[in-house]
Amino acid sequence: MQKSRKLSLEQQDLYNTVGRPNLFTYSYGELKTASENFNSSNFLGEGGYGSVYKGKLSDGSVVAIKQLSETSRQGKKQFITEIETISQVQHRNLVKLYGCCLEGNYPLLVYEYLDNGSLDKALFGNGRLNLDWPTRFEICLGIARGLAYLHEESSIRVVHRDIKASNVLLDANLNSKISDFGLAKLYDDKNTHISTKVAGTFGYLAPEYAMRGHMSEKVDVFAFGVVILETIAGRPNYDGRLGEDKAYLLEWVWQLYEDDHPLDVTDPRLAEFNSEEVLRAIRVGLLCIQSSPRQRPPMSRVVSMLVGDIEVPEAVTKPSYVIEWQSNAMGTSSSEPGAEAMSLSSVIDEGR
Repeated sequence: MQKSRKLSLEQQDLYNTVGRPNLFTYSYGELKTASENFNSSNFLGEGGYGSVYKGKLSDGSVVAIKQLSETSRQGKKQFITEIETISQVQHRNLVKLYGCCLEGNYPLLVYEYLDNGSLDKALFGNGRLNLDWPTRFEICLGIARGLAYLHEESSIRVVHRDIKASNVLLDANLNSKISDFGLAKLYDDKNTHISTKVAGTFGYLAPEYAMRGHMSEKVDVFAFGVVILETIAGRPNYDGRLGEDKAYLLEWVWQLYEDDHPLDVTDPRLAEFNSEEVLRAIRVGLLCIQSSPRQRPPMSRVVSMLVGDIEVPEAVTKPSYVIEWQSNAMGTSSSEPGAEAMSLSSVIDEGR
């Protein structure tokens, strides 16, 4: 109880809400020292609700320290969600949460540090890595396995809700790990979907979720489809510099697929690749972004299709996907990011 008395009322409320997590508890001083007083030289980037810093603990281990913004009420909710979710799951393709700190002005989460940063930076950032096809394939397979675990294999059923290239981290051996569980939702697999306020990232949102707030594990399947196609193409899902016919990746991939030139989407930096494997991955990606969530395969089946254990269905229809959002002052207010000021402006949805 001595530790609890040192906390402010708001911090005590946070501590009581989270409960005493089954995690190691770090002192604020320890993490302040590890990050050299959260020095800008250790700054790794912005997380879902605050800043992330590299830190070196007294035992020499290197960690990533996620700091909750002092003014972020939404961040407090995400902080709790992250602890409640990721402390209950464990898989080689999920980032490990080592512990937390509820002292000081900024609650902190301590994660394993992954040397090669995020997938988006590796693929299309300024410091992009030279990723050959076998490496890209294993990265996508790792993401698929992590999602299959969350959806079907763990003791709790979890929808991540924010699968995107920037939330996939790469370790020293370029193994992929899913991160940032601040928007995650638990769900009952007896339900086909639940209705919720929209949260997530433009470009990765499934249409039924973006338009109607219908959430199921299939929203993660859709987002995975976007990520695998980005990984094959080596470009983000939208790039206005590429001209109207190529700006929207999903539209471009579908057009090439219809014209019987699907391999033209492959990143030109890939000097050589297994054509059969790449084509299979493209077809899996298209299957994952089908209009109806019922048409999208469960992630365990995605894994089996990627490794060639089962065939990928050839009959896919043109996917529907959000291509534009606009501000809407009259939109429904929400405590979740991205919902209060967004309304659907345009959707491509044409079957053949």
